[in-house]
Amino acid sequence: MHRGNIKYKVRYMPDTLNELNFMVVEDDDFQRKVVTEMLLSLGATMVCDASNGRQALDILRREKHKQIDIVICDLNMPEMDGMEFLRHLGEERQHVSIIITSSLDKKLIDSVGKMADMHDIHLLGKIEKPVTPSTLKVLISQYRSPENKRRQQIIAQTSPFTLYEILDGVRAKQIEPFYQPKLNIASGAVVGAEALARWIHPQHGVITPDAFIPQLEQSGNIDGLTFLMLEKAASACRMFHNKGFQISISVNLSLVSLDDTNLADRIMKVVKAAEADPEHIILEITESAAMTNVAHSLENLARLRMYGFGLSIDDYGTGYASMQQLTRIPFSELKIDRSFVKDVSDNEALRVVVEQSIQMARKLGVKTVAEGVENRQDWDVLKEIGCDTGQGFFIAKPMNLESFLDFLLWASMPGKDAPGPEQPGVS
Repeated sequence: MHRGNIKYKVRYMPDTLNELNFMVVEDDDFQRKVVTEMLLSLGATMVCDASNGRQALDILRREKHKQIDIVICDLNMPEMDGMEFLRHLGEERQHVSIIITSSLDKKLIDSVGKMADMHDIHLLGKIEKPVTPSTLKVLISQYRSPENKRRQQIIAQTSPFTLYEILDGVRAKQIEPFYQPKLNIASGAVVGAEALARWIHPQHGVITPDAFIPQLEQSGNIDGLTFLMLEKAASACRMFHNKGFQISISVNLSLVSLDDTNLADRIMKVVKAAEADPEHIILEITESAAMTNVAHSLENLARLRMYGFGLSIDDYGTGYASMQQLTRIPFSELKIDRSFVKDVSDNEALRVVVEQSIQMARKLGVKTVAEGVENRQDWDVLKEIGCDTGQGFFIAKPMNLESFLDFLLWASMPGKDAPGPEQPGVS
């Protein structure tokens, strides 16, 4: 086989693999050929190869019309190693997914994996050599098309919204909660959902929060969105309970809102008007938010807890005062950031951090939630080390109210006690 050339092999294979284009980047001729043959044996029909990162980049740039979906890449290579190759992929916004293969130390491979994440590269996983067909198949099965992400990026770049347009959308109540289920990891039962803001734009469709929340926060107009979300989420919570689903709904509180000393009373008024029980509303506050204007924040958070609301410290582990926060604020829930949860099954350092966080929370009488659970392996590790609740794409993506009701009905059926591939296809 000639390097950089495409090798075709016609055979029956699962739908996913026969639509994917692969590239193998490996300096050892024999190993490169072995991995290529493995892909073909699994059902791939298009595989190209390169002996180092420089060759691989040349192919990607030259063959842009033939989009490579998955690159299987070694780290230690001449001319351009795997780390430099990944850096260039990130800088050039090459929309490929990566599988890292290497015989180097596992901790080093894990570090490169984190580096890939920082470059916004979709990392399917890491394989310590030798590569096996079964390991490849598992990682390839986690591939998801980036088309939706690309479309959202194009909308954000070509159709920026003015503050006036965003405020008009809030006033028209076009912002809707999309619900991402939270499951008890031990039993698999649905115990709640996080309400995430989505703008249902009359021309552009569903708009994600990064297109409107920053402008609302920076301009001091976030409260309108916060209370709209709270109003709709509280009404939905009451409706879920009336239908027999005794779950809690989480709503995010902005950093800016905590400076208002009347915040707790305003929140209570909205929830009462919706005839919802504060004990089933959890307010999520980031570590950095709880650190701003500390006296006002503490007063608001203490009063909210007194009224019966749950308080969750969001993105735990990403701030600078995590321990201090837990000792002075009456949190009822600790939400472990996705950066610690992703790959916890094959990264010993991450497992230690997550396990210690869970043990500390248990001693403090605080529930734990792992966000960003994306695969069965990480779910199983979280179950083994005693995490209370899980949230992430492995369970389900955020969904509108109607789809979430369908999910609740499906999850309540006999035998449906854990996440799995047979769950409703919602997005």
